Amino acid sequence: MNIALTIIYWVLAAYLAFIYLAGGWAKVSKKKDDYVASGMGWAKDVSPAGIRTLGVLEIAGVLGLVLPPVTHIAPVLAPIAAIGLVIVQIGAITVHVRAGQKSMLGKVNVPLLIAAALEAIIGFIIWV
Repeated sequence: MNIALTIIYWVLAAYLAFIYLAGGWAKVSKKKDDYVASGMGWAKDVSPAGIRTLGVLEIAGVLGLVLPPVTHIAPVLAPIAAIGLVIVQIGAITVHVRAGQKSMLGKVNVPLLIAAALEAIIGFIIWV
């Protein structure tokens, strides 16, 4: 196993975990109106169940990045979870463009998309 790639994997995993756990928890725990009022204008056109589902998917993605490699149980699931987070970001980019929030792309969505894609590639190199 390549030590440098493993270190990069865990640095990216920590970054993604921090962002997605915070965002996922906010989506799961806040009421829709409170979430929209906190600056998430895109959510006004999404059902409360849709927002909560997205939050659950983000948290599940983090668990998929971390738990399989840590437990050594089916670590191939980690890069698959990263692909799931790439898909989440593709959806987020689409939603932000439709909502006219293009400034979010360079600040949030594209960096998360790149980090998740790198995580998937590195995960496949390490664990497949």
